[in-house]
Amino acid sequence: MSVQSVKRNKARDRQIIPGFGLSLGLSLSYLALLVLIPLSMIFIYTSSLGWGGFVREISQPIVVSALRLSFTTALIASLINLVFGVLTAWVLVRYTFPGRKLLDGLLDLPFALPTSVAGITLATLYATNGWVGRLLPFKVSYTEVGIIVALILIGMPFVVRIVEPVLQNLGKENEEASAILGASRFQTLVHVIFPKIRPAAFSGFALAFSRALGEYGSVVFIAGNMPFKTEIAPLVIMQKLEAFDYDGATSIALVLLVASFLILFLINFSQWLAKRKFADQ
Repeated sequence: MSVQSVKRNKARDRQIIPGFGLSLGLSLSYLALLVLIPLSMIFIYTSSLGWGGFVREISQPIVVSALRLSFTTALIASLINLVFGVLTAWVLVRYTFPGRKLLDGLLDLPFALPTSVAGITLATLYATNGWVGRLLPFKVSYTEVGIIVALILIGMPFVVRIVEPVLQNLGKENEEASAILGASRFQTLVHVIFPKIRPAAFSGFALAFSRALGEYGSVVFIAGNMPFKTEIAPLVIMQKLEAFDYDGATSIALVLLVASFLILFLINFSQWLAKRKFADQ
């Protein structure tokens, strides 16, 4: 092989856009300044309290009640979003109907809508004298149900937008083959369609849960913020910060941070195991 050929091959192997080292350094610096350093400070500050101080802060009755409410409502809302988010993505991808593009565009509204605006809107609609609240046989505003409604609103787009591309790339050939082989629609759904969209659906569930766990703006207006009833953990953090109780605020924040990290890690780890099992087959 001639020297010219070697030079041409080396030039071809190079990146089209140079500057990998510089761009990587800038990206890591940006990530460290905005994400890693602020989050690590929570661990560093909380570690200074010691294990006994940390347990003392998070075992206060008001904190335990708020954490229980936040985890419970976030889980319920995320499970609802998991079911109806997949169903909504299926309808938008597989069916054509009037207003489909409008509905598809409205799903992104919770991403752009200020959370305070969403909270005021929900509180107005679901109040006992509101347009929707007056028609319901039960109370929504200032109850746990209202918190779940707000969390469903802000979490739905995560599931839909993650599952939607998977369904778009999922052709109908496998479904047609399943039907030809005698499988029922339910069997096709369980054994053909669901395994394909399961990783994306669980990723959307994890993101929706993490977002719901720390949601503040859209919840405080409809929750009523009654201690031991509708007071969520992020609100307790704000109250402790206003009282200059940084020990209590960072302790609660650490619990929420670790919980969000664990749910994301477990989902990603399960997806890695599924891909590895599929590759070995």
